[in-house]
Amino acid sequence: MTEWNPDLDNTPIQSVTVFGIEVNPGDRVRIWPQKAADIMDMALKGKVAIIEAIERDFDDRVHVAVVIEDDPGRDLGMLRQPGHRFFFSPEEIEPLTLNSEVSHEL
Repeated sequence: MTEWNPDLDNTPIQSVTVFGIEVNPGDRVRIWPQKAADIMDMALKGKVAIIEAIERDFDDRVHVAVVIEDDPGRDLGMLRQPGHRFFFSPEEIEPLTLNSEVSHEL
């Protein structure tokens, strides 16, 4: 178990580079879960999402928080409500700019 470290850098992450492309909150991405850990991984595979935040955990791993674009409760995800906000590693998202799809701000 990782011990709590008060010196851990808690600075918000503004962007992360995925496949050589910088992505930021508000950018559109496609979700490609690498594990079928649960039913949500299977259900969200290939879905388009909007990056809500980029966060770092206590083990210094980066996670991309997303809301699914066609989720009728997307506004709840933007309010950080459970069930409408999902976390993926940078390796599990594909910037839509890779496919010449335009990113847009929320």
